[in-house]
Amino acid sequence: MRLAGLLIGAAALLGASGTAVRAQDFFKDKTLELVVSTGVGGGLDSNARLVARYLPSHLPGKPSIVVRNMPGAGHVRAANFMFNQAAKDGTSIATLIPAFVLAQVLDGKGMQFDAAKFQWLGSTSSSNSTFFVWSAIPVKSFEDATKRQVLMGGTGVGSYTTLYPTVTNNILGTKFKIIAGYQSSAEVNLAMERGEVEGRAGNNFNSLKVENGEWLRAGKIRLIAQVGLERDPEFKDIPLISDFARNDSDRDILKLFSADVVIGRPFLAPPGVPAERLAMLRKALDSVVRDPAFLAEAKTAGLDVNPVGGPEIQKVVEDLVRTPDAIIAKAKAAMQAKDYVDEGKPGEKK
Repeated sequence: MRLAGLLIGAAALLGASGTAVRAQDFFKDKTLELVVSTGVGGGLDSNARLVARYLPSHLPGKPSIVVRNMPGAGHVRAANFMFNQAAKDGTSIATLIPAFVLAQVLDGKGMQFDAAKFQWLGSTSSSNSTFFVWSAIPVKSFEDATKRQVLMGGTGVGSYTTLYPTVTNNILGTKFKIIAGYQSSAEVNLAMERGEVEGRAGNNFNSLKVENGEWLRAGKIRLIAQVGLERDPEFKDIPLISDFARNDSDRDILKLFSADVVIGRPFLAPPGVPAERLAMLRKALDSVVRDPAFLAEAKTAGLDVNPVGGPEIQKVVEDLVRTPDAIIAKAKAAMQAKDYVDEGKPGEKK
């Protein structure tokens, strides 16, 4: 009996060892797909491509990796793909602007996913979002936008470029007119330079510094508000939108819309990825954000690195998904676009 027990124990050890070996070997000769929920050239895309260069060397087997841009529908298109169609074996990961999490909580239309069931790998950086205007227009502060209409470029209903101005219009009385016919944030930026629109929202500080750092340095834009739970230390003089709340109820709603900035630039895997591969992906991303070569290149590129761990993001997302119904009802009312969203571009036939 003792011999039989030893044999069973040895077999179990060998089986566990074999599983571990297979897990370690899984990524060898594989090609990973990294889905990006924005177009080419923005801050999220630049960050994704930098991570893609370093992630393989931190994974067992050193797989190759390809980047696939999948913009559209306020980042819901990429989220739907990752939840329903992406490979669930660890070879498909994504980085998405986290607007889709709040969209699930407050809307749900067209969404074929549960954000809490994604397997969050971590975030390379979290950064507050912004409201800014072209400096040539006579808007010096956020309060000025309650007195004068400001044309804001947008990339579609559901994106931060449209969501934030809509919410502040309803809660704080701003007069943002949203031109939501642009396909990407890069198009919105060009529209600002051409004078088609006068400002935009939803550009995180870290993306802004990468995409248009010269605008900041040359004073071409004027920051009038930021979105987050606390002011960014580098921009501590820029007020939070929640600073303008007139009562506790409004403050609760504005904080709900500000909570997901903690998620930052997250990376995730679809549900169903085996636990040992998920652990390897999380460990690899954690190693990337501590890699001296990665940090040096990120600094040169103007990409902030302020990592947030996968389990912490998982909790933030789960808490958002469990937002009390009373706050959700008020927040939904704040999202109603009324008559200040134009789906076309200036001069475009309808």
